[in-house]
Order: sequence, then structure tokens, then C-alpha cells
Amino acid sequence: MIQEKTKRRIFEIIQIGKETDFVSRAFDFTVVGAIVLNLLIAIAETFQQTAPYRNAFYVVEFITVLLFTVEYLLRLWTAQYLYSKKSRAGAVMAYMLSFSGIVELLSFLPFYLPIVFPSGIVAFRMFRIVRILRLFQVNKYYDAFNVISQVLRRKRSQLLSSVFIILVLMTAASLCMYSLEHEAQPEVFRNAFSGFWWAVSTLLTVGYGDIYPVTIAGRVFGIIITFLGVGMVAIPTGILSAGFVEHMSELQKPSEETTYCPHCGKKLR
Repeated sequence: MIQEKTKRRIFEIIQIGKETDFVSRAFDFTVVGAIVLNLLIAIAETFQQTAPYRNAFYVVEFITVLLFTVEYLLRLWTAQYLYSKKSRAGAVMAYMLSFSGIVELLSFLPFYLPIVFPSGIVAFRMFRIVRILRLFQVNKYYDAFNVISQVLRRKRSQLLSSVFIILVLMTAASLCMYSLEHEAQPEVFRNAFSGFWWAVSTLLTVGYGDIYPVTIAGRVFGIIITFLGVGMVAIPTGILSAGFVEHMSELQKPSEETTYCPHCGKKLR
């Protein structure tokens, strides 16, 4: 009984704490502080001036990784409270396979596996930053992340159609540019993939400048594709903007006859 009570209290502490729960809130801010400290270390290590402090950085990272490891193990130990309808083993598996569980595992696992992740440890640190999102728990019906997911669900068919149009346009542009520029600069436009890289950077208005047309026909075609690219990128933006406006209008008028499920975005009545 005492162990069960302690276990329950640990679960309350490692979850997002209420303002009245000082211990839980202190734990939350400790974890956030460790995450921010890891980010600062990852940035500082890119400067040559910090080379004399690499050992100190490693010690700090080791301590914070231990904190993340203990926290993850505690979450597995108390998972049955998070998934109360599942068995103990089922609750552990459910947490391990959840988005939060995977992110938390990847936030510290690469530190212990330098052979498997020889050069990706710094990149995996970004998973620790994602964990800060845990603190942004507002009303589940109206929080920003839930609104985004609802709009994406309701507009997924239009978004997929626009993405398909962009892919078709990229493929056509890559083949056309290859046929126009291959003879003039075969070392640059070697194949259709080179043309596809140019089409991606042009249609998405990135414009790296590493591949560009030199013939008159190629430049004219490039101008046309650039204008089309501006329009193509604007299509998904317009769809999402309209979706947000519709969704926020519905939230502000709850008394209307048509309502939508806050979780799946489907029409209820």
C-alpha cells in the first residue's frame, strides 16, 4: 500500500504539475533547464574558442542525460496510471510506442550508443528541445496544436491535391529543363535528377544558385517556372489560411447548428 501510494505520487510529480504542486512544478522546470542547457552546449561546441571547456561540457551533458534516463524509466514504471484501462505490460508498451515515449527515448539513447550514432548525437539533441512542448498543455479543445491538427485533417484532401500538382509540375519542369540545357552544360544537367533538383529549388523559391540555365530557351523557361512556383507554394498556404479562418469562426459561434468534433474534426450535427 505504501509502495503504491509512493508510485502514484511519483507519477504526479513527473507529469505536468499544477501550480499548487510545488514539487511537480520544480521537477518540470528542472527538466526544462536541463533541455535548454543541452541546447546551449550543442551551440557552444561549434565554436573553437570553447575547446578548453569540452570536458566540462561532457560532464554536464552526462549528468543531464542521466536525469532524462531516470525520468524515462520512472515514466515506464508509472505508465499504468497514464493508461489505466490497459494492463501493466500493455501500458508500458503503449507509452514506449507513443510519440512522447519515442521522443524521450531518442533524446538520450544516442548518448549511450556512440558506435551506432557516431556523428548524429548533436542532431538527436533536438529531440530534447521537442520535449519542452509537454509544458504547453492548455485546454485540450482549444490549444494551438490541437487546432492545427484539426485544420490539417479537414483540409487533407485539398492539401494532397496541391502537393500532387506540385510534384507533377516539378517532374515536367525537370524533364523540360534537362532537354533544354543538357547539350549546353552536360556536366551540370547530367540527368533528369539534376533537372529535378533545379525544379525543386526554383519552384519552392529557394534558389541555391548551384544549378541554373545558360541558354536563352532555358532562361525563358526558368522565368516561367519561377512565376508558377510562387503560385504553387501559395496554394497550400491559402488552403491552410482558409481552414484556420473557418475553424476559428466555428469556435466563436458554438450555438450554431453545425458543430465539429474537437479531436477528429468530423461534423457532429
